[in-house]
Amino acid sequence: METYLVHPNKIQEKALKAFLKALEVPYEINSNEALPAHVIAGIKKGKEDIKSGKSLSFDEFKEKIAII
Repeated sequence: METYLVHPNKIQEKALKAFLKALEVPYEINSNEALPAHVIAGIKKGKEDIKSGKSLSFDEFKEKIAII
């Protein structure tokens, strides 16, 4: 059995449900939008870095990598 992850908009979702129902394909809807713990930790660290001044503007970043 295969698993497909799709991300339809509201109109597509309605059509997709009708299609699956017509073909008698079992499906489940998982609307779990929570981010994984490592992503949340990374965001938190990034915010702390910004507060402590460990950040660059995009222009500063471009200048730094132009040297490389």
